Amino acid sequence: MSQDIRIHSWPCSYYLDAGKRWIPGKLSLTPVSVRFTADGTGELLVDSQLSGIAEIKKESSHLIFSSLTILEKGAKHWFSSLHPNRNAVFNVLEHFWREQLLSGREAGAGAAPESTKGRELSGMLVGSQRRLEDTAKVLHCQGEQFDSIMRGLHKIEGDMDVADRLLTELESPSWWPFSTKLWKTAPEAKPKETAAAAAGPEEGILLRIPVIITHRTDSNVKPGKLTLLPSGLEIRDCNSQLLHRFESRDVDDIRVHTPYEISVRQRFIGKPDHSYRLLSARMPEAIPVLEMQFSRKVQFLEDALGFAGAGKSPQAELGTSIWQAATGLLGGAANPGSPSGSREGMDREQAQLQKHEKVSQEEAKELRQILKKLKGLALETEAELERQDEALDSISSSVDRATLNIDRQNRRMRRLT
Repeated sequence: MSQDIRIHSWPCSYYLDAGKRWIPGKLSLTPVSVRFTADGTGELLVDSQLSGIAEIKKESSHLIFSSLTILEKGAKHWFSSLHPNRNAVFNVLEHFWREQLLSGREAGAGAAPESTKGRELSGMLVGSQRRLEDTAKVLHCQGEQFDSIMRGLHKIEGDMDVADRLLTELESPSWWPFSTKLWKTAPEAKPKETAAAAAGPEEGILLRIPVIITHRTDSNVKPGKLTLLPSGLEIRDCNSQLLHRFESRDVDDIRVHTPYEISVRQRFIGKPDHSYRLLSARMPEAIPVLEMQFSRKVQFLEDALGFAGAGKSPQAELGTSIWQAATGLLGGAANPGSPSGSREGMDREQAQLQKHEKVSQEEAKELRQILKKLKGLALETEAELERQDEALDSISSSVDRATLNIDRQNRRMRRLT
């Protein structure tokens, strides 16, 4: 993902201290920097790395009213006439600045370390490991839902047994000699059983990330949190107060505008839709999980098409990357009859290629550890899938039994009426 991608931009004015004047232009935010470009000339007047910013503040004075200041290495930049408003711009800038400092992503913004095939393979395997861990979390939460369904079906079967006993008693003649107290003990014990079933384990959290929330208008921007659950997603404010909960069946579409910004919408007829726009520095972590949960509802817009290609098929991406890595290693053997020039030049190229493609012992050890983790995750996933297959068979048979029992009890009640 390119570090020059524009996350957001706002029209504003910048105070040029050298000329003692305000210059209109656009303030832009990228994953690693804040930039200001003048209108007309297109001159880049400010290019501040997020890692080098010391402070972002909202200030005002007798000369500058309602301004935003960025302090870096002794230099102070003033921005005013911010659209849609100063608070919206401040919330977004502060969020990405804090996340950049916490994650330490600025380490890769300077001179990139020398890339080797061992590091490339390690990076690919780590990405596959993260995706497999996310899949395992979803499967685990899905298994908990199946267990909850089984508990509910067992409760239904118990209730149907009680109904069968009561109907048997009602169908008996009035002179039936046996007491009815035997059948009253079971219903009295039901409330406790119901309470125990209601107080089951809480729903597991797949992922929780800080976000900037935009609701309806661009000026209504505030920080909050996005929580991904197996049954849907929750949007909360900075005080953890629930703003809205989207059940999985209620979500009509999720649009990925950029790798850092999405919008979630629930359509209604005759009243406004429920729509939230979410911006976060950690959104690339959430998009793969959303793809697994809402695969047919996720739409990648033009600015996010590159991210879609990288995220939709991790197996294809891994295979392509490994093929490219292997092509470099086997390139000399693939074209033995190609024109090669002098033997010295060929030897020099071969030595340089071997030096670049060499995998060190430390990298091989790291690859071995990652592969062991991947093998363990794959075995656990296989075991969980087998358990869920058995649970589905049991649920199917239980549903069939419950349907037959309900039909039979309905017929008996009709005969009584």
